[in-house]
Amino acid sequence: MNPYFRKKRPEEFLEEIHRSTLGRLKLYVGAAPGVGKTFKMLQDAAQWRQDGRDVVIGLIETHGRKETADVIGGLEQVPLKQVHYKGKVFHELDVTRIKERKPEIVLIDELAHSNVPGARHVKRYQDVEEILQAGIDVWSAMNIQHLESVNDIVQRITGITVRERVPDTFIQQAAEIQLIDITPETLRKRMREGRIYPPQKIEQSLSHFFTSSNLSALRELSLRELADDVDGRMKGGSAPTGVHERILVCVHYGPTAEKLIRRGWRMADRLKAELVILTVVEASTLSPQQKKKIDEWHTLANQFGAIMIVEDGGKRHAATVIVDVALRHNVTQILLGQSARSRWEEIRKGSIINRIMRESSNMDIHIVADGR
Repeated sequence: MNPYFRKKRPEEFLEEIHRSTLGRLKLYVGAAPGVGKTFKMLQDAAQWRQDGRDVVIGLIETHGRKETADVIGGLEQVPLKQVHYKGKVFHELDVTRIKERKPEIVLIDELAHSNVPGARHVKRYQDVEEILQAGIDVWSAMNIQHLESVNDIVQRITGITVRERVPDTFIQQAAEIQLIDITPETLRKRMREGRIYPPQKIEQSLSHFFTSSNLSALRELSLRELADDVDGRMKGGSAPTGVHERILVCVHYGPTAEKLIRRGWRMADRLKAELVILTVVEASTLSPQQKKKIDEWHTLANQFGAIMIVEDGGKRHAATVIVDVALRHNVTQILLGQSARSRWEEIRKGSIINRIMRESSNMDIHIVADGR
């Protein structure tokens, strides 16, 4: 018998059966608005429709672009749902109607969109998730800046904080990701010609988000992320490189906590490692603001499939708590922020690092610069 052959457990067979009933997700990804993601998605849909496939539109955002509106052609459109909020009527994706119509493929634009309060789900990607669960294939589109783990990189490139984001774990479900790529020069030309935004927004956009340097950096980011995705798929998504790796990210109250969590996720994702997030608190003195921040970290940890640990440090030294947790969870790598404050201020002087090194073994320690 092959020594590397292992019989699958019953729950693994059940998981495979469940996955086989799910719809397939196809994503059109670009570096910035206006590269032609929605246009290409509609072109492909029209071709599939001509080939006899049951393709419908769940929601398409034309943004007033005539070229995009024209390519919709005779594609069937599922009516949108009206949502009343603060005396106004908004139109959102109608998940129920799509599931009742049960097409083979449904087009759903602007994956990172936040739904108006009162809608079925908070985020549109959650709408898509429910439709996939119903066995319907979904084609969708998004820009690279809406990927959760690159948020800090995008902010550093553009100076803009992207509020609408999609978890990496959701994107990883995609059966196919297609990069829609054009040069920054071509994209700026489209902008000047009024093919992306209305006239009143053109000059401001060209001098802010749509600068040549921003677009070049975002394009490079898109190419790199898609290359990593292809590499991961070629390895089957389960390369043995970091099968025993476990990364511990230590966060405390301050502006760099979310950045550290995202950096930890990117390391864990590339190493195929497990991610653990730790914050050390004095439970008796936690303020409402601190509790709210911890809740936000829990939400982010859940998006990344990470373990979130809130440890009551009491009177113990921070390094001792970190090492205890690291040993308990078989951690191999630790991430710390360079510019922590309050009781972790000593990180800059190296005392916590030195103590961790004295009290532990076989753990790599990474210090992440704050980037300010």
